[in-house]
Amino acid sequence: MTTFVLFGGTGDLAKRKIIPALYSAFVNGRLDQDFKFIGAAREKLTDEEFRVRVATAIESYASDVDGATEEKRAAFLATTHYSKIDARIPEDFAALKGSLQTSETNATLFYLATGPDIFIPVVEQLSKHGLVEGNARVVVEKPLGRDAQSAKEINQSLRSYLNENQIYRIDHYLGKEMVQNLLALRFANSFLEPLWNRKWIQDVQISISEQVGVESRGDFYDHTGALRDMVQNHLLQLVSIVAMEPPVNANPDAIRDEKVKVLRALHKFTPDEVSKKTVRGQYRAGAVDGKPVIAYQNEPGVPPSSRTETFVAIRAEIDNWRWAGVPFYLRTGKRMASRSAEITINFKPIPYSIFGKSQGPLRSNRLVISLQPEESVQLYMKAKEPGEGIRLSDVALNLDFAEVSNSRRVESYERLLLDAMHGDLTLFVRDDELSAAWAWIDPIMSAWQNDSEGLKSYISGSWGPSAASYLLAQHGAAWGEEFVES
Repeated sequence: MTTFVLFGGTGDLAKRKIIPALYSAFVNGRLDQDFKFIGAAREKLTDEEFRVRVATAIESYASDVDGATEEKRAAFLATTHYSKIDARIPEDFAALKGSLQTSETNATLFYLATGPDIFIPVVEQLSKHGLVEGNARVVVEKPLGRDAQSAKEINQSLRSYLNENQIYRIDHYLGKEMVQNLLALRFANSFLEPLWNRKWIQDVQISISEQVGVESRGDFYDHTGALRDMVQNHLLQLVSIVAMEPPVNANPDAIRDEKVKVLRALHKFTPDEVSKKTVRGQYRAGAVDGKPVIAYQNEPGVPPSSRTETFVAIRAEIDNWRWAGVPFYLRTGKRMASRSAEITINFKPIPYSIFGKSQGPLRSNRLVISLQPEESVQLYMKAKEPGEGIRLSDVALNLDFAEVSNSRRVESYERLLLDAMHGDLTLFVRDDELSAAWAWIDPIMSAWQNDSEGLKSYISGSWGPSAASYLLAQHGAAWGEEFVES
């Protein structure tokens, strides 16, 4: 029997992501037949009142789940219960305990979809009431800390009540199908391994762009910013998978051992290097998809004089044998020209061309791994254009996962929730990974705090500040869309 307890069960993350993910897994037969779902929040609700909210979330965000029927929705709602929980009231946890069956065979998953300030009080009460004994696990959402010291304090507190293998630090990007395919791409194809190093790779670009602004998260986002919200977790996790050495096997800790080595090898910036190798920006008014949008400083909950960054570009380097001298260009931003997430491996140019100047523009081979909006892998090669003479052009060998597989596409939250229920830690962040990521981020944050002039502005609907293009151009490189536009 598996019991899923969702703290923050009436919140936005619950209704948009977690409840739809659970419902999809239920509809497709991925949950135990005696599965039990308990929503927990401070609001006083009956089971029936909570079920109405769950049904609304399903209607709004999971109405297109394959195989869904009225009967299955009713069956899912029958598994759903509610428990009023206030982290400051121990008696609430005693009532929760009465509705759980904890044992070595019965798995209980506590999902903390709450603010990080609530993590420790909740876990403390769970421990005091004997709810983290046996086969119990706790999932914690990001952000986990604001810097290296606060993350260390949170992790030390968590481990005073839990074993490390009970803690599931979730990063929903790791649940994306294409992120997992990175492991297969790298370690199940022999032709790539000889090329996957500084001898053959010119640079690596990892870019996550969003068209949305901060929406209703203005107050939260203004105390976080793009560096903490996206770079410290999503982007650095992708860096670690792209750059990691082959693990000894596919066991969770073997994979995470290699990832943390990459994070520890990231070159830590001096204050002078921060000014030369990072760009931060904030969006101003513009248009996205032809619709006018307001500036960041005019968003609800954002102070008019805010200096919080909504865009980051970084030229990172990895100080190890495989990657020495290969720049990793990282970029993320809100209110960008399009929504996309891509990893581009740019290979070094051929040493000499036999075709002369008439061959056409000659860009080096590149491997483009798209995570969103569609998942694909494209290997760009040179081929002769039809007609007289020899003129070369780019031709893509395209692997479109939607076309090659009829299997059901599993969303990232659904996959991660199922992994947590099954006790698979592979796609969750370990304590030392988190510490290594913050250790690299801290010097950047510190230098920015002492630089009042470094924040650039960019028009909403663009690709960010022009300084981000110059960051690459001074080394003879360019972002992927700049090559397309040229």
